[in-house]
Amino acid sequence: MNRTMQHPLLRERFYRRERASVPAAREFVRTVAGDWELGTCIDDVLLCVSELATNALLHGVPPGRGYRLRLWLHGEGLLRVEVHDSGDGRPCVREPDGESGRGLLLVAALADKWGVGERDPGKIVWCEFALSSAR
Repeated sequence: MNRTMQHPLLRERFYRRERASVPAAREFVRTVAGDWELGTCIDDVLLCVSELATNALLHGVPPGRGYRLRLWLHGEGLLRVEVHDSGDGRPCVREPDGESGRGLLLVAALADKWGVGERDPGKIVWCEFALSSAR
């Protein structure tokens, strides 16, 4: 086995389409962050998880379905957060209108990278955080 290759740590959880899933997702991330000793960036990660989970509930999860939250820790340098949903559409950053529209603006501002990937059915909205200075 090549010792220079590192396998990422992975944790994931499935949530039903209900409001209580967003605080449950934050608590899951808080627990994993403690297990992985992520350090000071956790507040930004929690805010991004809240936004991505809320977007999945409002726009990406049809009735009777749910979403999957996946956390990847690659070595000590990168945390990737993914929210998998089965809904149509492709989220994009837009200017806020009234009380909504700020979620992906926050994710774009706080995460080092973010994007949208394909899934059948649905999509994966992800963001990444460089951890080298936080650990």
